[in-house]
Amino acid sequence: MGGKRALGAIALCAFVVAAGLFVYTIKASKAIDYFGSDPKACINCHVMNISYATWEHSAHKDAATCVDCHLPRGGIGKYIAKARDGFNHAKAFTFDSFDQAIVISEDGAKRVQANCVGCHAAISATIVKDSELNARFDEHAANGDRPCWSCHRETPHGAVRALSAAPNNLGVRF
Repeated sequence: MGGKRALGAIALCAFVVAAGLFVYTIKASKAIDYFGSDPKACINCHVMNISYATWEHSAHKDAATCVDCHLPRGGIGKYIAKARDGFNHAKAFTFDSFDQAIVISEDGAKRVQANCVGCHAAISATIVKDSELNARFDEHAANGDRPCWSCHRETPHGAVRALSAAPNNLGVRF
């Protein structure tokens, strides 16, 4: 009987320690912040400070947040994308496997493109409809296959694309 009681106490202690570590990790990583839409949540890791700073000085600052551009609109898809991106970011930061030049994933690029076209639907439709009249677009652009940032390269993050481009920008903290 004493062995079962000791085993139960050890199991309880292990559970309490694991729960404490879990709560500490959630608090230290500010994981709860990622469920919201405040752009400052995106700069919990210093690697995103430059992206935040360039967005903060862009025309999109008053019109769109990180979530508005980088995640699907509404529904469960938004939270699935947040979970997938969050896992990938946590893995990259934990194992220091991210590049100095931040490059959006293929899935992320598709989401951004869909959101660009969604917010700018009227002008996007006009550009595609009148493309032969107003500009010399290639076949991909006329079909809507060209990403918006192929022309709007500095929207909204400017020309700065690497951590080393602004080494002293440790800037804003959440």
